[in-house]
Amino acid sequence: MLSPQLEDKSQHLETRVAALETELAQMRQMLSVFVFVQKKTPWWLKVAGSFENDPTFDEANRLGQEWRKSAE
Repeated sequence: MLSPQLEDKSQHLETRVAALETELAQMRQMLSVFVFVQKKTPWWLKVAGSFENDPTFDEANRLGQEWRKSAE
């Protein structure tokens, strides 16, 4: 193979590899966002059970129930 032909093929391959690397980087970025969204814990799971065995919260619940019954 002649040197100019080899250089042309090499340049063509380098261009294709660069395009693939760019596309791979974009796909990784998209995937990382997707994985982050999937792993994000819902806000309510972070607070669920945080008032367990809390007498102040229990009293607030009792007073709320009392108020709702009086509003009927």
